[in-house]
Amino acid sequence: MAKTKHDMLKTLQDLRGNPRACVYTEPLWGIPSSLYLPFASLFMIALGCSDAQIGLITTLGMVSQIVFALLSGAITDKLGRRLTTLIFDIISWSVPTLIWAVAQNAYFFAAAAAVNGVMRITQNSWTCLLVEDAEKDKLVAIWSWITVAIIVSGLAAPLAGVLVKGIGLVPAVRILYLFAFVSMTLKFVILYRFSTETAVGEIRRRETKGVPLLRLMKGYGGSFRAIRENPYTLNAFFVSFALVVYETIRNVFWSIAVVKGIGLPEAAIGIFPFIKSGIMLAFYFLIVPRLDHLNFKRPFLAGFLMLIASNIFLVVSPPESYLMVGLETLFDACAFALIGPFKDTLLVDAIEPQDRAGIFGLFNLATLILASPFGWIAGLLSERSRMLPFYLLTAFAILGLALVINIDRHKKRFG
Repeated sequence: MAKTKHDMLKTLQDLRGNPRACVYTEPLWGIPSSLYLPFASLFMIALGCSDAQIGLITTLGMVSQIVFALLSGAITDKLGRRLTTLIFDIISWSVPTLIWAVAQNAYFFAAAAAVNGVMRITQNSWTCLLVEDAEKDKLVAIWSWITVAIIVSGLAAPLAGVLVKGIGLVPAVRILYLFAFVSMTLKFVILYRFSTETAVGEIRRRETKGVPLLRLMKGYGGSFRAIRENPYTLNAFFVSFALVVYETIRNVFWSIAVVKGIGLPEAAIGIFPFIKSGIMLAFYFLIVPRLDHLNFKRPFLAGFLMLIASNIFLVVSPPESYLMVGLETLFDACAFALIGPFKDTLLVDAIEPQDRAGIFGLFNLATLILASPFGWIAGLLSERSRMLPFYLLTAFAILGLALVINIDRHKKRFG
């Protein structure tokens, strides 16, 4: 039977242990990131970066992520999910937000991107911390609440626009990055205080005690075979790859296209993340609870079709059209409201628990190796026309459609 919004609320109230700690602290990361993210690329342009440099810095960040994704499984097993998350969250988010806050040119952004790549370690450890002691039949609801926490955080985005309008883009964004440093660091400390090591994490920590890191990394060759030889896992990987490229390019080049391409004022773009958050919030309470026991195919297909439509609205937009940017935002919001919880649950469902850290690490590594050139490519395209990156996004949305049709042959039902 499909769940109602009351079941969603009951799930939130009933959360205990690590899922509770992870979900409840997420707004401390989500609110500051939703404030600065719409303005990040415009901030870089204001400090003298070209579109091509922004694309190259994006690729540099992904190359850094490749290195740390390679290390992530071994470090997560050796240090444990909880300690790994604390240490490397501080390195990958607290340090870069300070660098961004004082940035003067492209070299500062390149350095911050390289350090921010450490987040691939905590993406692995935090995911394990969230899911390993959770009840499997609640995974969709738990991932939904993680996404809801981020969505609710996005409702604060217009405040950044007010700040930009009041004191100007550069000083406003510097303040937002300083706020992010304080809020995110607080989140990491609170999560560590109220979480515990997972059962699987305790086992892996004992098993890897005294084992050199390089030997552990070699031991994950079996994880690679597990991905390669399982069609379900392999297809889940390629779906993840398509979405990583899509989200990366859109996050970097959307504000550039809207402000420098379509011509909307800088201070106005904060309203669109607010609209997106409101739409996604409605979806998560009214639509997603009724889908979590369905086959993933229909939400995925609908989501990718909406992504294609959203890009069409943007590339055909006349100058200064709030309507077309609003329609792009509407379809993008609906698409990711549908895809989000199913994507995360798909990855967890496709991986065997005893090798989860290793396979998550390899997922991240292989995805980033394939995806890393596309930041630079999108930057070169944006130099020619601010709308060309969104033609590339359309191609990846079409790829996603094809992958979902193929993965349906190897599907597993959630639950």
